[in-house]
Amino acid sequence: MEKQRLDKIIASTGKYSRREVKLLVRQGRVLTDGVPARSAEDKYDPESTVVEVNRETLTYRRYTYLMMNKPAGVLSATEDGRGTTVVDLLDPELKKLGLFPVGRLDKDTVGLLLLTNDGPLGHELLSPRHHVDKIYLTRVNGCLTEEDCAAFRAGMVLEDGLHCLPAELKILNTGETSEALVTLREGKYHQVKRMLAARGKPVCYLCRIQMGNLTLDSALSPGAYRFLTPAEVEDCRNNRRDS
Repeated sequence: MEKQRLDKIIASTGKYSRREVKLLVRQGRVLTDGVPARSAEDKYDPESTVVEVNRETLTYRRYTYLMMNKPAGVLSATEDGRGTTVVDLLDPELKKLGLFPVGRLDKDTVGLLLLTNDGPLGHELLSPRHHVDKIYLTRVNGCLTEEDCAAFRAGMVLEDGLHCLPAELKILNTGETSEALVTLREGKYHQVKRMLAARGKPVCYLCRIQMGNLTLDSALSPGAYRFLTPAEVEDCRNNRRDS
């Protein structure tokens, strides 16, 4: 791998800023392969060099990938003066890494949210050129029917003229309140809610449970998050399908 400046390598972990690294190097608290670093500007191979700060070995990450179970009432944004954002829920060292949510969930929608600082991957997952299925568990007021499923399969045109691609509505149970799985190949503004409202079945609960091959970890409580496994990162790279 191409060599990088020591301060950039250490800053990538989110534990220290570049300014802090310079001070730590001057204090002799940074070792590279067991030897005190001479300058924060010296370059090293970030994947093969063992970097220690204050006797702690650091793990280099070119990019960071997090899966979050987004809770209700939190905004899918990096910053917003109107309320708490998903980035506000992260540990301080992770906030330094420039993470952003890939796509948005409405403020009251919960479930799977990917956060990363890998701009190219985020762009590809959201690009209209690629179709990445998104699956939602929804609860609606009203009795879902096969006619609703057929309307989703055919593709809908909403009252405001929005054309929705064909989607899947799979009824789980039905009655005065119904539950279903909705699979979209696009992600337009409030789309699930607007499509179901057009069928006279307003949404009272919405949770994204899958995005491409990435499935929400059932062990994550609302607001909790974890790093993606290498296999999950690879799935994110491979689950794009050309239109």
